[in-house]
Amino acid sequence: MTENVTPTPTPAATSERFAQAPGDPYRYGVYLRPDPATCAAVTAVTTQLRAQYGIVSAGAFPPHATLVGSRHITAPAGEIVAAVTRGLADVPAFTVHNAGVRRQGVGLVYDVHHLADGITPNSAFVDLAARVDKAVAPLQTPAPNHAEHHFDRNTFRAHLSLVSHDMYVRPDLSEEVGEYVDGLPVAFPERFPGDRVTLYRTRSDDWAGRWWRTLTWEHVHTWRLPR
Repeated sequence: MTENVTPTPTPAATSERFAQAPGDPYRYGVYLRPDPATCAAVTAVTTQLRAQYGIVSAGAFPPHATLVGSRHITAPAGEIVAAVTRGLADVPAFTVHNAGVRRQGVGLVYDVHHLADGITPNSAFVDLAARVDKAVAPLQTPAPNHAEHHFDRNTFRAHLSLVSHDMYVRPDLSEEVGEYVDGLPVAFPERFPGDRVTLYRTRSDDWAGRWWRTLTWEHVHTWRLPR
Protein backbone atom coordinates (compact mmCIF):
# COMPACT_ATOMS: atom_id res chain seq x y z
CA MET A 1 0.00 0.00 0.00
CA THR A 2 1.36 3.40 -0.97
CA GLU A 3 1.42 5.88 1.88
CA ASN A 4 0.48 9.48 1.27
CA VAL A 5 2.65 11.48 3.63
CA THR A 6 1.81 15.10 4.28
CA PRO A 7 4.85 17.19 5.26
CA THR A 8 4.73 18.56 8.77
CA PRO A 9 3.75 22.23 8.43
CA THR A 10 5.81 24.95 10.03
CA PRO A 11 4.00 27.17 12.57
CA ALA A 12 3.73 29.94 9.98
CA ALA A 13 2.37 27.57 7.36
CA THR A 14 -0.08 26.12 9.86
CA SER A 15 -1.43 29.56 10.76
CA GLU A 16 -1.81 30.47 7.11
CA ARG A 17 -3.47 27.18 6.28
CA PHE A 18 -5.98 27.32 9.11
CA ALA A 19 -6.79 30.93 8.25
CA GLN A 20 -8.41 29.76 5.01
CA ALA A 21 -11.76 29.13 6.68
CA PRO A 22 -13.45 30.02 9.96
CA GLY A 23 -13.55 27.19 12.45
CA ASP A 24 -10.28 25.48 11.56
CA PRO A 25 -8.60 23.56 13.12
CA TYR A 26 -11.80 22.29 14.76
CA ARG A 27 -14.28 19.59 13.78
CA TYR A 28 -17.44 18.24 15.43
CA GLY A 29 -18.61 14.67 15.87
CA VAL A 30 -21.87 13.22 17.18
CA TYR A 31 -21.52 9.78 18.70
CA LEU A 32 -23.48 7.06 20.45
CA ARG A 33 -21.82 6.56 23.81
CA PRO A 34 -21.77 2.92 24.99
CA ASP A 35 -22.58 1.86 28.52
CA PRO A 36 -19.79 2.20 31.10
CA ALA A 37 -18.81 -1.49 30.98
CA THR A 38 -18.36 -1.40 27.20
CA CYS A 39 -16.46 1.89 27.44
CA ALA A 40 -14.14 0.23 29.96
CA ALA A 41 -13.56 -2.69 27.59
CA VAL A 42 -12.69 -0.39 24.69
CA THR A 43 -10.33 1.60 26.89
CA ALA A 44 -8.66 -1.56 28.18
CA VAL A 45 -7.90 -2.74 24.64
CA THR A 46 -6.70 0.62 23.31
CA THR A 47 -4.56 1.22 26.41
CA GLN A 48 -2.89 -2.17 25.98
CA LEU A 49 -2.20 -1.44 22.30
CA ARG A 50 -0.65 1.90 23.14
CA ALA A 51 1.52 0.34 25.83
CA GLN A 52 2.68 -2.54 23.62
CA TYR A 53 2.87 -1.05 20.12
CA GLY A 54 2.42 2.71 20.40
CA ILE A 55 -0.87 2.44 18.50
CA VAL A 56 -2.91 5.49 19.41
CA SER A 57 -5.47 6.50 16.76
CA ALA A 58 -8.52 4.63 18.12
CA GLY A 59 -7.63 5.51 21.71
CA ALA A 60 -7.23 9.17 20.80
CA PHE A 61 -11.03 9.46 21.01
CA PRO A 62 -13.32 8.61 23.91
CA PRO A 63 -15.04 5.23 23.36
CA HIS A 64 -17.85 5.79 20.88
CA ALA A 65 -19.80 4.61 17.86
CA THR A 66 -19.77 7.37 15.26
CA LEU A 67 -23.11 8.71 14.06
CA VAL A 68 -21.55 11.61 12.15
CA GLY A 69 -17.86 12.38 12.46
CA SER A 70 -15.31 15.08 11.73
CA ARG A 71 -17.78 17.63 10.43
CA HIS A 72 -16.47 21.11 9.66
CA ILE A 73 -19.04 23.39 11.34
CA THR A 74 -18.47 27.04 12.10
CA ALA A 75 -21.83 27.66 13.81
CA PRO A 76 -21.79 28.26 17.58
CA ALA A 77 -21.93 25.12 19.70
CA GLY A 78 -25.34 26.13 21.03
CA GLU A 79 -26.71 26.13 17.51
CA ILE A 80 -25.37 22.64 16.89
CA VAL A 81 -26.91 21.41 20.16
CA ALA A 82 -30.27 22.91 19.21
CA ALA A 83 -30.20 21.32 15.75
CA VAL A 84 -29.38 17.86 17.08
CA THR A 85 -31.98 18.24 19.84
CA ARG A 86 -34.62 18.81 17.19
CA GLY A 87 -33.31 15.87 15.18
CA LEU A 88 -33.54 13.53 18.17
CA ALA A 89 -37.11 14.51 19.06
CA ASP A 90 -39.20 11.39 19.75
CA VAL A 91 -36.28 9.01 19.04
CA PRO A 92 -36.40 6.16 21.58
CA ALA A 93 -33.51 4.20 23.02
CA PHE A 94 -32.80 0.82 21.48
CA THR A 95 -30.72 -2.27 22.21
CA VAL A 96 -27.20 -2.45 20.78
CA HIS A 97 -25.70 -5.92 20.23
CA ASN A 98 -21.93 -6.41 20.39
CA ALA A 99 -20.75 -9.29 18.19
CA GLY A 100 -17.18 -8.92 19.40
CA VAL A 101 -13.92 -8.13 17.63
CA ARG A 102 -14.07 -8.00 13.83
CA ARG A 103 -11.82 -6.66 11.11
CA GLN A 104 -13.10 -3.51 9.42
CA GLY A 105 -10.99 -1.86 6.76
CA VAL A 106 -7.39 -1.87 7.96
CA GLY A 107 -8.38 -1.95 11.62
CA LEU A 108 -10.23 -3.86 14.33
CA VAL A 109 -13.58 -2.97 15.88
CA TYR A 110 -16.27 -4.21 18.18
CA ASP A 111 -19.03 -4.95 15.66
CA VAL A 112 -22.23 -3.30 16.95
CA HIS A 113 -23.98 -2.93 13.59
CA HIS A 114 -26.27 -5.95 13.65
CA LEU A 115 -29.09 -7.47 15.65
CA ALA A 116 -28.53 -10.52 17.83
CA ASP A 117 -28.54 -12.81 14.77
CA GLY A 118 -25.31 -11.18 13.60
CA ILE A 119 -26.74 -10.74 10.09
CA THR A 120 -29.58 -8.23 10.13
CA PRO A 121 -28.50 -4.57 10.36
CA ASN A 122 -29.85 -2.77 13.41
CA SER A 123 -32.21 -0.37 11.62
CA ALA A 124 -32.63 1.76 14.75
CA PHE A 125 -28.90 2.47 14.71
CA VAL A 126 -28.89 3.38 11.01
CA ASP A 127 -31.99 5.55 11.39
CA LEU A 128 -30.41 7.40 14.31
CA ALA A 129 -27.30 8.19 12.27
CA ALA A 130 -29.46 9.37 9.36
CA ARG A 131 -31.42 11.73 11.60
CA VAL A 132 -28.29 13.22 13.13
CA ASP A 133 -26.74 13.68 9.68
CA LYS A 134 -29.87 15.47 8.47
CA ALA A 135 -29.78 17.71 11.55
CA VAL A 136 -26.17 18.88 11.17
CA ALA A 137 -25.89 18.95 7.36
CA PRO A 138 -27.28 22.50 7.00
CA LEU A 139 -24.64 23.79 9.45
CA GLN A 140 -21.62 22.38 7.62
CA THR A 141 -19.18 24.45 5.62
CA PRO A 142 -16.52 23.17 3.21
CA ALA A 143 -13.28 22.15 4.87
CA PRO A 144 -10.17 23.53 3.16
CA ASN A 145 -7.81 20.77 4.23
CA HIS A 146 -9.65 17.53 4.71
CA ALA A 147 -11.83 15.14 2.72
CA GLU A 148 -15.54 15.59 3.24
CA HIS A 149 -17.39 13.05 5.37
CA HIS A 150 -20.71 12.05 3.82
CA PHE A 151 -23.32 9.79 5.40
CA ASP A 152 -24.57 6.89 3.28
CA ARG A 153 -27.16 4.47 4.65
CA ASN A 154 -25.83 1.72 2.41
CA THR A 155 -22.24 1.91 3.63
CA PHE A 156 -22.78 2.99 7.26
CA ARG A 157 -21.42 0.40 9.70
CA ALA A 158 -21.87 0.98 13.41
CA HIS A 159 -18.70 0.07 15.28
CA LEU A 160 -16.47 0.81 18.24
CA SER A 161 -12.90 1.34 17.04
CA LEU A 162 -10.09 -0.61 18.69
CA VAL A 163 -7.38 -0.27 16.02
CA SER A 164 -7.70 2.20 13.17
CA HIS A 165 -5.55 4.63 11.19
CA ASP A 166 -2.19 3.53 12.63
CA MET A 167 -2.40 0.48 10.38
CA TYR A 168 -2.10 2.65 7.27
CA VAL A 169 1.34 3.58 8.59
CA ARG A 170 2.25 0.13 10.00
CA PRO A 171 0.50 -2.50 7.85
CA ASP A 172 3.30 -4.91 8.80
CA LEU A 173 1.82 -5.09 12.31
CA SER A 174 -1.69 -6.00 11.22
CA GLU A 175 -1.52 -9.76 11.83
CA GLU A 176 0.49 -9.45 15.04
CA VAL A 177 -1.84 -6.83 16.49
CA GLY A 178 -4.85 -8.98 15.61
CA GLU A 179 -3.37 -11.93 17.49
CA TYR A 180 -2.55 -9.68 20.43
CA VAL A 181 -6.10 -8.35 20.70
CA ASP A 182 -7.51 -11.89 20.45
CA GLY A 183 -5.36 -12.84 23.43
CA LEU A 184 -6.40 -10.00 25.70
CA PRO A 185 -8.63 -11.16 28.61
CA VAL A 186 -11.08 -8.28 28.19
CA ALA A 187 -14.75 -9.05 28.81
CA PHE A 188 -17.53 -6.93 27.31
CA PRO A 189 -21.33 -6.98 27.51
CA GLU A 190 -23.05 -8.72 24.60
CA ARG A 191 -25.67 -5.98 24.58
CA PHE A 192 -26.17 -2.51 26.01
CA PRO A 193 -28.81 0.24 25.79
CA GLY A 194 -28.31 2.72 22.99
CA ASP A 195 -29.55 5.68 24.95
CA ARG A 196 -26.71 8.25 25.12
CA VAL A 197 -25.83 10.54 22.24
CA THR A 198 -22.87 12.88 22.67
CA LEU A 199 -21.44 15.90 20.88
CA TYR A 200 -17.66 16.43 20.90
CA ARG A 201 -15.46 19.13 19.45
CA THR A 202 -12.12 17.87 18.17
CA ARG A 203 -8.93 19.63 17.15
CA SER A 204 -5.87 18.58 15.18
CA ASP A 205 -2.90 20.37 13.69
CA ASP A 206 -3.08 18.28 10.53
CA TRP A 207 -6.48 17.00 9.43
CA ALA A 208 -5.08 16.08 6.01
CA GLY A 209 -2.34 13.86 7.42
CA ARG A 210 -1.66 11.97 10.63
CA TRP A 211 -4.32 13.82 12.60
CA TRP A 212 -4.22 11.38 15.53
CA ARG A 213 -0.73 12.55 16.49
CA THR A 214 -2.09 15.92 17.70
CA LEU A 215 -5.79 15.17 18.30
CA THR A 216 -7.48 16.69 21.33
CA TRP A 217 -11.17 16.76 22.14
CA GLU A 218 -13.71 18.22 24.49
CA HIS A 219 -17.17 17.03 25.48
CA VAL A 220 -19.88 19.54 24.55
CA HIS A 221 -23.25 17.93 25.24
CA THR A 222 -25.01 14.64 26.02
CA TRP A 223 -28.58 13.67 25.11
CA ARG A 224 -30.38 10.76 26.80
CA LEU A 225 -32.86 8.95 24.61
CA PRO A 226 -36.06 7.86 26.41
CA ARG A 227 -36.57 4.14 27.03
